[in-house]
Amino acid sequence: MSNSVPSHPTRRGICLVLASAPGGGKTSVSRALLETEPELSLSVSATTRAPRPGEREGEHYFFQTPEQFADGVAAGAFLEHATFLGRSYGTPRAPVEAALAAGRDVLFDIEWQGHRQLQQTMAADVVGIFLLPPSLTELERRLRGRNQDPEDEIARRMVAARTEMRHWDEFDHVLVNEDFPATVAAVRAVLHAARTHRTRQPWLAGFVAGLLGDQPG
Repeated sequence: MSNSVPSHPTRRGICLVLASAPGGGKTSVSRALLETEPELSLSVSATTRAPRPGEREGEHYFFQTPEQFADGVAAGAFLEHATFLGRSYGTPRAPVEAALAAGRDVLFDIEWQGHRQLQQTMAADVVGIFLLPPSLTELERRLRGRNQDPEDEIARRMVAARTEMRHWDEFDHVLVNEDFPATVAAVRAVLHAARTHRTRQPWLAGFVAGLLGDQPG
């Protein structure tokens, strides 16, 4: 039995879930992570909300009507789906399953409900990270500076933020997003550690057996 490392060791991909309260930084951290991790791709969600300026169909979201979304839920087309601030979001099942089987990692920018559903359907593949703001004052400042939303929308998002943060303890890893570069570095460290977990590297058993001179059977 050969004890050489495969030229392209196979492993199953990871579902890296990055969640936070609105304004908690998950989208900014996701973008920074995707720029430095070529094996990582963003899961494109379906949503019933309207496109924001600059958002493109199939790149940022799959924009659907409520009726289309409901049909997808009924057909089992989503790995997870949730309603947040009156809008529905969901992760199409087929592209994620294909990516994991091919050894590619998938990044999820979703809320706690979606993370909980992924844990129920594919727990062995999910690594969850929750980002906390350094304070509610800083969180509100970020929300006010982001999209110039009206006061009622800011208030609604602050209420949603409190609800979201109550679920911090459902995640494997929790980071306080105070220093952005440090937060990105910590998320990358979690991803790299998850990639080397023994259950993700099925080729290791044969490699170690070769190292030790074990005979098959």
